[in-house]
Amino acid sequence: MEQHRNRLNELREQAFQGGGEKRMEAQHAKGKLTARERLNLLLDPDSFEELGMLVKHRSTNFGLDKQQFLGDGVVTGYGRIHGRLVYVFSQDFTVLGGSLAEAHAKKICRVMDLAMKNGAPLIGLNDSGGARIQEGVVSLGGYADIFYRNVRASGVIPQLSAILGPCAGGAVYSPALTDFIFMAEGTSYMFVTGPNVVKTVTHEEVTSEELGGAKTHASKSGVTHFTASNEAQVIQHIKDVLSFLPQNCEEDPAALPYTPGDEVRPALDEVIPESAQQPYDIREVVEQICDSGTFTEVQKDYAENIVCGFARLGGKSVGVVANQPAFLAGVLDNNASIKAARFVRTCDAFNVPLLVLEDVPGFLPGTDQEWNGIITNGAKLLYAFSEATVPRITVITRKAYGGAYDVMNSQHIGADLVYAWPTAEIAVMGAKGAAEIIFKREIAASDDPDATWREKEAEYAELFAHPYNAAARGYVDEVILPHNTRAKLIRAFEMLKNKVDTLPRKKHGNLPL
Repeated sequence: MEQHRNRLNELREQAFQGGGEKRMEAQHAKGKLTARERLNLLLDPDSFEELGMLVKHRSTNFGLDKQQFLGDGVVTGYGRIHGRLVYVFSQDFTVLGGSLAEAHAKKICRVMDLAMKNGAPLIGLNDSGGARIQEGVVSLGGYADIFYRNVRASGVIPQLSAILGPCAGGAVYSPALTDFIFMAEGTSYMFVTGPNVVKTVTHEEVTSEELGGAKTHASKSGVTHFTASNEAQVIQHIKDVLSFLPQNCEEDPAALPYTPGDEVRPALDEVIPESAQQPYDIREVVEQICDSGTFTEVQKDYAENIVCGFARLGGKSVGVVANQPAFLAGVLDNNASIKAARFVRTCDAFNVPLLVLEDVPGFLPGTDQEWNGIITNGAKLLYAFSEATVPRITVITRKAYGGAYDVMNSQHIGADLVYAWPTAEIAVMGAKGAAEIIFKREIAASDDPDATWREKEAEYAELFAHPYNAAARGYVDEVILPHNTRAKLIRAFEMLKNKVDTLPRKKHGNLPL
């Protein structure tokens, strides 16, 4: 037995060495951790159980038979995060550049299958040069095997992807199919075609960072949901986001212990400016309403006219969707609609109740918006809310104009409760524009058009620029004072916790893509 024990220990030690000491040093020199170091940070101490440690590739082409590494460039297995079971894979760039081929892909598919069978989250730590070209179509097949499982797992178990190095070509599509993407600034990038190909085809000079770095995807493309300055912070973000989600679609997110206290928030009474044209930061409202320090914003630097994120309310997980008056007046446009629709559908898939804070003047007009599909993209958000069966509550803080009033989780599309502050203005459009249309002839015939316009604007505002017509119709369930909002919401979500709503039987809906 001693001989067998020694042999096993030798193999284990060999696997732990990855691509060797020099390559590990090179990894550290780039400001990156090794595959196993990342797992040590991610998982609870002594909880990782590795699977497939002794797997080797079987290719002999182009000298690969002389480059055999145990594990074949990816560490896979399961462990725990804050006591919760998770399945993980961590690509090892020190082994053949973390390139994916047959054996590598099979290891990832193995843990994906186990995650689905056992209803637990899947976390992928990506750091790969792409497909292993020496293995040809086998590598491409490996990617497709993973993509197929990503799609099957979508909406069933949470799937989180961290990009901690290169992620190019076909490798980008697995993260893109998962629920959330995390990137490290300065050391990670994603693109379908790299700078050299871009230069050859379009003659554009661009660096990897400019083309597909963390900041690019956080602010321009919206591909990534979270960025951080280093890998340790990325991994902490993963843990934070996971804490708001359940193990799978059949469970509810875990609630944290909460002791009720004074839920009155006087600061909310001072948030809305006197002038309806003056902006304010909706995050101040979010912070006052939700449990202190729990708000975790998603896609913070993308489509800043809408704010999305997770928070806790009375210890329980909620998804927040809020128009942002401090950016483009909180108007809905193409990017904001897509961002919010995706977040709403993610929350609904994983039983996270939705809190909507509404202050929206409408959809952004213009040829750019129309030609880029605002009709279809706005419909995505409308579809997402209408489809959602989780508890849904809307608070109208100020403007709720036009079709955007309907889209932002109105009672008409299934909101369970709609509250409005006394400052709410619920109308087809703002008083100024409405007066110009309704009283166009009177204004034109007047000796003092400006004075007549202001008079008619005030008349329209008196009739419609408040929440009471909507409340009289029952479209608003209650007009509440801002300082009572938190207490109302805690009670309302508690009342809705056993909500049961089902969609009509169908294969699936036809989301306006």
